[in-house]
Amino acid sequence: MLVADGVITAVGTDVDIPDGVPVVDATGSWVLPGFIEAHAHLGVHEEGEGWAGADFNETTDPVGAGLRALDAINIEEEGFRDSLLGGVTTAVVKPGSANPIGGQTVAIKTWGGRTVDEQVIRERVSVKSALGENPKRVYGDKKALPATRLGVAKVIRDAFVKAQNYAAKRDHALAEGKPVERDLALEALAAVLDGELIWDQHTHRHDDIATAIRLAEEFGYRMVVNHGTDGARVADILAEKDIPVIFGPMIVSRTKVEVRDRDVANLARLAAAGVRVAVTTDHPVVPIEYLVLQASLAVKEGLDRDVALQALTVNPAAILGLDDRVGALTPGLDGDVVLWSGDPLDTFTHVQRVFITGTEVYSRDGGVRERGERFE
Repeated sequence: MLVADGVITAVGTDVDIPDGVPVVDATGSWVLPGFIEAHAHLGVHEEGEGWAGADFNETTDPVGAGLRALDAINIEEEGFRDSLLGGVTTAVVKPGSANPIGGQTVAIKTWGGRTVDEQVIRERVSVKSALGENPKRVYGDKKALPATRLGVAKVIRDAFVKAQNYAAKRDHALAEGKPVERDLALEALAAVLDGELIWDQHTHRHDDIATAIRLAEEFGYRMVVNHGTDGARVADILAEKDIPVIFGPMIVSRTKVEVRDRDVANLARLAAAGVRVAVTTDHPVVPIEYLVLQASLAVKEGLDRDVALQALTVNPAAILGLDDRVGALTPGLDGDVVLWSGDPLDTFTHVQRVFITGTEVYSRDGGVRERGERFE
């Protein structure tokens, strides 16, 4: 495999290596693309920092579409270093699930920049939304809308109606050369309606998944189910409608009523039904370095092992529209490469070396490289 200027330019057994190019001998190793954590709160919900590091839920407004996770990421959170130990080189960072509409997500590399801006892959990937217990608990405690599941759905529905009206007025004004009074939240929702941004729907229980589908079909946006731990009950519906699921977290207790039917085997059931699946730790709910461990546990419970690897690489890339940059060892994609001591689904193997855009950022012997330090 040849990587030039951070991009894979050739893969095969007869690749010509230009003079002077550093060569990494991977004899005896498994060589895989960097894994993708498709639903993380990396850097916005810092481990062990309490309220000072909790910047993932702006609970003062149930409609937070104008908020951006990018503006709250601290790249010095320990989770970024931990991600390299698990072979994770890309993370999609999302707001939390306290609000019916939580804000915009961002795709970033897990290492390399002096600022988060230098690690951005895509500044806007999706808008995060939440159904189920979390928003109704947060606002119910305030005696404010929404305090019930039907209230949560109404908040989302009202917001999209306003976005439709906003888009119509905006387009009319632009056609007539008139100025437009901007609204950041409605602009983001209009981008969802236009298909520019994905709708990332937090939902665990099958009835909430049904509500999510109902809303998506009413307004015509592209939806991805996040969590879906009870989604096996409606796996055939999700498959028929081509709705992917970012499944997890798996190594957790049943802390809420809506996750009492969570089951690692549900991931295998979803995949068997034809649903495209990815795996999430929901970091820091499960530490990000255990992303591959969750896939291993799913294989133990019936998930096809090839699908398990796809759920860490090509699937999350395709689901979130990042497959033009990451997810495979293919010419034209970023040189995010991880050397493993063996099969990564075997819990006895470990990461040996990690390269992000062709630069070595971690080795088992040398640890994590300093930010900005180039591979020699």
